[in-house]
Amino acid sequence: MIAKLKGLVDALGEDWAVIDVGGVGYHVACSARTLSRLEAGAAVAVFVDTWVREDAIQLYGFLDAGEREWFRLLTTVQGVGPKVGLAILSVASPEQLLQTIAAQDRTTLTRAAGVGPKLAARILAELKDKAGRIALGGFAPAAASAVPAPAVPAAAGGVIEDAVSALVNLGYRRLEAFEAVGAASRDTGEGADAGALIRAALKRLGREMAR
Repeated sequence: MIAKLKGLVDALGEDWAVIDVGGVGYHVACSARTLSRLEAGAAVAVFVDTWVREDAIQLYGFLDAGEREWFRLLTTVQGVGPKVGLAILSVASPEQLLQTIAAQDRTTLTRAAGVGPKLAARILAELKDKAGRIALGGFAPAAASAVPAPAVPAAAGGVIEDAVSALVNLGYRRLEAFEAVGAASRDTGEGADAGALIRAALKRLGREMAR
């Protein structure tokens, strides 16, 4: 199984690249995020996930090992094949995916081609516990350093969930509400009630909008 390619970028397409390794060109499907960082003629090292089917062998390439690990994780969900996995990684980095799953936010996922509300809900439900372990440092992908866990509340429940829901009802997107409440919970410390979290989160959101 091919796990890594190191060579020159021979050609680039809409969703693929050809990597020349010692005169042999390997066709590698890539996310938009990875493709945006490739340049024809440049030296490159690409982490690869190899899929073997009865009629073909397909390579999926990523500049970051962490992105490859998220690709593998996403494609464990029923209904998420490699094409959809790449589409998701094209609209969200590993760090953003971690926040999205922890916040149970469908909006980011449904921006990806092929992901509707039902599939987004399934992804969030099936990966919620795994994303929580990433945030707590208990889930270790092959290259954990490539997927730094952003600071998020340990659980989206209780007063945190009440505060997030209140901000969503005020018109904020769930992901930005979750991030603001998470930051507010760290600022106010343990024991803060939903009202205190909402006020602190609104202040933070107000400062960010003023920038």
